[in-house]
Amino acid sequence: MSTDLYLPSLPSIGADFAAPTSATQLTLSVFIAGFALGTLVFGPLSDRFGRRPMMLAGMAVFTAGSIGCAGAGSIETLIAWRLVEAFGGGAGPVLARAVVRDLFAREDAARTLSYMGAAMAVAPALAPMIGGAIHLGFGWRGQFWALAAAGGGLLILVWASVAETNRHPDRDAARPARILRNVFALVSNRAFIGFAATSGFSYGGLFGFISGGAFVVIGVLGVAPESFGFLFVFVAGGFVAGSTVGGALAKRWGVVRMIEAGVWTGVAAAGIGLGLALAGIVSPLSVIAPVAAVFFGCALVFPSATAGAIGPFPHMAGTASSVAGFVQMSIGAAVGAVVGATLDGTTRPLFAVILASSLVALALFYAVVRPADARRTPA
Repeated sequence: MSTDLYLPSLPSIGADFAAPTSATQLTLSVFIAGFALGTLVFGPLSDRFGRRPMMLAGMAVFTAGSIGCAGAGSIETLIAWRLVEAFGGGAGPVLARAVVRDLFAREDAARTLSYMGAAMAVAPALAPMIGGAIHLGFGWRGQFWALAAAGGGLLILVWASVAETNRHPDRDAARPARILRNVFALVSNRAFIGFAATSGFSYGGLFGFISGGAFVVIGVLGVAPESFGFLFVFVAGGFVAGSTVGGALAKRWGVVRMIEAGVWTGVAAAGIGLGLALAGIVSPLSVIAPVAAVFFGCALVFPSATAGAIGPFPHMAGTASSVAGFVQMSIGAAVGAVVGATLDGTTRPLFAVILASSLVALALFYAVVRPADARRTPA
């Protein structure tokens, strides 16, 4: 919701603050960077203090950041408050993944994360449509007030209904020396980095569209801001479909085959999109259909790669989830920034960057993930 609700208003935000496209797009990239930073903090703290207290703290910070965004008086202030908002929001997915690892082994975790992904994809499917309606009635500031209300609601929901799953808190988990030692153990693990980076570059293709899609669909294709959300439903529908398929097949196929299918889907879809762009075929269908397929592929990769990355580390699931999330989100933010910097009034840069990111994910899979998994000793 935090990335997609205000997508229809990105051009309007730039116009209101007389800011260039690159600065306006930075409100997205800095959000992903802050999100990644939040995952690094909340995960290790949850190994020490529990998942539930950190969820509550994260939602409180997120709500405060959303209120700050709503009242921003300049593009620089908006960017700063987006960083705060993102830092708090980072608690959500990293702790949700840690909870899944608390409860399930690798293959079951991949299936559970896939079904969670399908449910979570309802938000990006509906958010641009809701955001378009809010844009018409209240402008872009109304969208951030809506996010503040959502954050407050989540704070209440967590307080009322989320149980603690970290049954054996590590008293030393939040100590700097322990955190550094755990992080070093993770980043020096070839399989962990392979799974996380493959997921990150696959996610980069997804975030490339989230970052630049509004400028392409509204600016290049001429779609009205309030109509952008209806097209985005088809893109998010690709993620829902991929998550549903992944949930059904994850245990039968295993995480490695799921990732392989996903990265190949992303490369093929992005290649088709770039081919159409180079041929001068520019229409909503030529943009949305390939991007929906990219989202489908990412939905196959993301839960399986996450389960593969954090599965071997049950004793530090929060930290493992944090570092994996940081790698994934940082790569996504970098890819999004490249999209913002290369947009030229055509659809070519968007698909060129998505294809490049997808090809890196494919190369990492065959160079690192599959060989490392072949050497894995089954749990």
